[in-house]
Amino acid sequence: MEIDRLTYMANQIARAFEPQGYEKAVQEAATHIIKFWDPRMKKSMLEGDRSGLTPLAAEAMGKVEAYVAEHAASAW
Repeated sequence: MEIDRLTYMANQIARAFEPQGYEKAVQEAATHIIKFWDPRMKKSMLEGDRSGLTPLAAEAMGKVEAYVAEHAASAW
């Protein structure tokens, strides 16, 4: 999947959780991406250019990256 589309999706997910407060939104966006994104989508986003992410989405992707590193066998 194209990185621009993934960036858009990650930003939209983050924006949807924003009313819950910044820290909660970061955690919820990361959880959503971990649970519902296809492994290829996560891989493309983690290996691609993340400069288009909002600060909230960027922090959520950082949590996704940490989760994938910690749970490598089951994360994909």
